[in-house]
Amino acid sequence: MPTVSVGRDRLFAALGESYTQEVFEDLCFRFGIELDDVTTEKAILRKEKHIEEEADDDDDEEVIYKIEIPANRYDLLCLEGLAQALRIFNKKQEIPKYRLADISKEKMIKMNVRSDQTSQIRPYVVCAILRGVTFDEARYNSFIDLQDKLHQNICRRRSLVAIGTHDLDTLQGPFTYEALSPMDINFVPLKQTKSFRADELIEFYKSDLKLKKYLHIIESSPVFPVLYDSKRTVLSLPPIINGAHSAISLKTKNVFIECTATDLTKAKIVLNTMVTAFSEYCERKFEIEPVKVTYDNGDSDIFPKLAGYDMEVPLSYITASIGVSLELEEVTSLLNRMQLHAERSKSSDSQCLVKVHVPPIRSDVLHPCDVMEDVAIAYGYNRIPTRKPASIKPLPLNELSDLLRSEIAMNVYTEVLTWILCSHKENFAMLNRKDDNSAVIIGNPRSADFEVVRTSLMPGILKTVSSNRDHPKPIKIYEIGDVALLDETKDVGASNRRHLAALHCGATSGFELIHGLVDRIMEVMAIPFVPTGNNTGYYINLSQEPEFLPGRQASLIFKGKHVGNFGIVHPQVLINFDITDPCSYVEIDIEALL
Repeated sequence: MPTVSVGRDRLFAALGESYTQEVFEDLCFRFGIELDDVTTEKAILRKEKHIEEEADDDDDEEVIYKIEIPANRYDLLCLEGLAQALRIFNKKQEIPKYRLADISKEKMIKMNVRSDQTSQIRPYVVCAILRGVTFDEARYNSFIDLQDKLHQNICRRRSLVAIGTHDLDTLQGPFTYEALSPMDINFVPLKQTKSFRADELIEFYKSDLKLKKYLHIIESSPVFPVLYDSKRTVLSLPPIINGAHSAISLKTKNVFIECTATDLTKAKIVLNTMVTAFSEYCERKFEIEPVKVTYDNGDSDIFPKLAGYDMEVPLSYITASIGVSLELEEVTSLLNRMQLHAERSKSSDSQCLVKVHVPPIRSDVLHPCDVMEDVAIAYGYNRIPTRKPASIKPLPLNELSDLLRSEIAMNVYTEVLTWILCSHKENFAMLNRKDDNSAVIIGNPRSADFEVVRTSLMPGILKTVSSNRDHPKPIKIYEIGDVALLDETKDVGASNRRHLAALHCGATSGFELIHGLVDRIMEVMAIPFVPTGNNTGYYINLSQEPEFLPGRQASLIFKGKHVGNFGIVHPQVLINFDITDPCSYVEIDIEALL
């Protein structure tokens, strides 16, 4: 979960009350967050540079609170949002009513989008204006820090959304959002004095520790996204860098915020988070000036969207889920403390419904269960009585898995747990297999080690042996876990299957050892061995799987269906995984045995 670092004294000033560390920890716990660490700026720097504790103390330094917040609470990623939420929770402030400035569409600042161009790379843009902002150094730093935290979280390192903030007084609207050849874009980037062409800028930032990790987002594209004002002054080259001309400072009074995106929903959330958090510093508190976004096909829209939405939740659902009997008035009071407007709904006489208005700052509330969770947090998890749940019978598949784990362990095999993701090479080529288009491919893998969802437990088992090849022999390991296969009959396009795999590695490892384990598994499951063709039990046939040694392998047939294979692992497969000792291996689809 993300961690927010805030100055203790500034936070307490914003809360209107000072706390001891123990009392503040209790407040955080009751609100559903956690005080993770108490430190100072010097201590943080020493830790980053691996410097030992200095002799002088840090009594005169500002104390920094590191507060861990839920990953979906983007509104708490800065001191302003955190302090406001805690004030409301403590009943020291009413829920703010955010509003759009009363301005006609004709007088609104406009953003014109060349959608025929931008659709090739980053199709969406949303904008807003904060008028009459008063910055000091702490507020300014918090404003910049919130952008960075949003970029790392919901924006997915700027790949989904990139935020640009500008001094509106240095620009002249209307603005345009275009996508042009990098050869046609020239501007002075932030913190630079020299003008760069966009392709030159990409090369320039390849040595920049912070910005080089974003270059891949647009580097290979024939066009780069770019925003201009009416005088063709470049505002930004998203998602890389803003222009120096419109850089905000402590003297900035009017802030123009633009978010370019590949995901419009997330762009709206990011924009709402930015403007609601800092609109309290506007001359007209909690008022945001809208911007009209117009597309070249004639469509238009106005941002930001501050209306929120309403949800009706049965009181019985809330109380039954939490396990505490609560009156409607208490539930609405608890929800109001969590920044959700709540009252009794008048739409139904047959049941008691809670009408909840979700404000623009609470983008995490999507379902009645989110409302129920907020009631439970505000009520206090430690106040909910503990009780023994009713007996729950395990799923047959999980019950079978546990029974097999116990049985195989009694055969002196050690259980391992391996990654469900592996490389394409490990799943196919290193097992002497050809790609049969059955694997689920990861769309944007972080590394070559996690390209596909495994279709067999064999790569993970063999990698485990390879990593422990100096371990005394024999090595006897097993795993019971899921594999995934493409399946057009499923709504997600793939299905999980529960497999059992076991491997015996050692100089004396032979077909008969793994065959004996197969027979034992079938015996404890009361599945009889039957003649070939008999569908009342199981039998084995000669198989020709490429990962096994020819003539020393067999397929397992249960009730006429192929459910697994076992045999001696092919020498080339062992070489591929850097294993020097012979191995015998079995893999069974235990889901097919139910």
